[in-house]
Amino acid sequence: MNDGTERRGGEQWGVAIWAVAVLAALVALPWAAGDRLPERLATHWGAGSGGPDGSMPLWAAALFPGLIWLVLVLLTVVLARWREGATSSPAMRGWPVSTLLSSGVLLVGAQASIVRANLDHTDWRQADSVGLWTVLTFGVATVAGLAGWAVARRGPAAAPHAVAGGPSMDVPVGERFVWLSRTTNPWLRWIGALSGLVALAAVLVAVSGLIEVEWTVVAPFATVSVAALSCASVQARVTEKGLDVAFGPLGWPVRRWPAEDIESARAENRTPAQVGGWGYRLSGMGTTVMLRGGECLVIHPRRGSEFAVSVDDAERGAALLNALGGQRTH
Repeated sequence: MNDGTERRGGEQWGVAIWAVAVLAALVALPWAAGDRLPERLATHWGAGSGGPDGSMPLWAAALFPGLIWLVLVLLTVVLARWREGATSSPAMRGWPVSTLLSSGVLLVGAQASIVRANLDHTDWRQADSVGLWTVLTFGVATVAGLAGWAVARRGPAAAPHAVAGGPSMDVPVGERFVWLSRTTNPWLRWIGALSGLVALAAVLVAVSGLIEVEWTVVAPFATVSVAALSCASVQARVTEKGLDVAFGPLGWPVRRWPAEDIESARAENRTPAQVGGWGYRLSGMGTTVMLRGGECLVIHPRRGSEFAVSVDDAERGAALLNALGGQRTH
């Protein structure tokens, strides 16, 4: 499994989709409300008075933020490529995604605030205040940047000791090791991303004041997005402490089984039909995280039902867990 290549390809597609979506929102918002806006739009508000003190024609208010965004995307991509391989620090790996997420939210939020402030006024000097929306936009942009940094910095960790072997491997007592395996379901990821974009678009339209959008319309798409993204990827991690299974792009929530609570482990082929479908499934076979049919790591805890997760190289993960169990019996 080439997890690094898959991860890089997913990030590139994500950046491209985000760049196009932000550009479309920046340009489309003023034009969509053009018949309800003055000829010139208030685009700057004084720090002291809080009133508008600068304006742009409609075409400039639509295109200028888009131009800023394109330059920012280009600079970020060029700098990221230039620094690629220069550092292995997880924090440094996350800065391009964090920058594009936070700045995209900031620009789109500012554009929506400007449109809302100018809406249904005949002169830009009559525009409403944007103080509250500015504070909210900065807050959401900060959260988005931190979330993007947390997602992007999660890469395959280097094992303190590379363990090779099969089901009968022998791990010396006290030896440190890490086994990692990650699986992603592209269909669930796309469903989550598209549902999220629809929810964000609805919120953006509501904030800009173009049309009234009921929260009962936004909530289902947001719920589907969170649920799909949470189940779209999973990472299994075995160490001398036991098994951790992390869900979603943020690696949260996490289910943990200490080594002493696992009676046995095995690799087993399972299909979605056997466990009742895709995602987090409960069936007569116990709990299964089914992202793709085939090899699964299955553990039999000392208490509770079996737990299975569809990851590659499950046989090695099971062998390590069984080796830990063998150490406890000696």
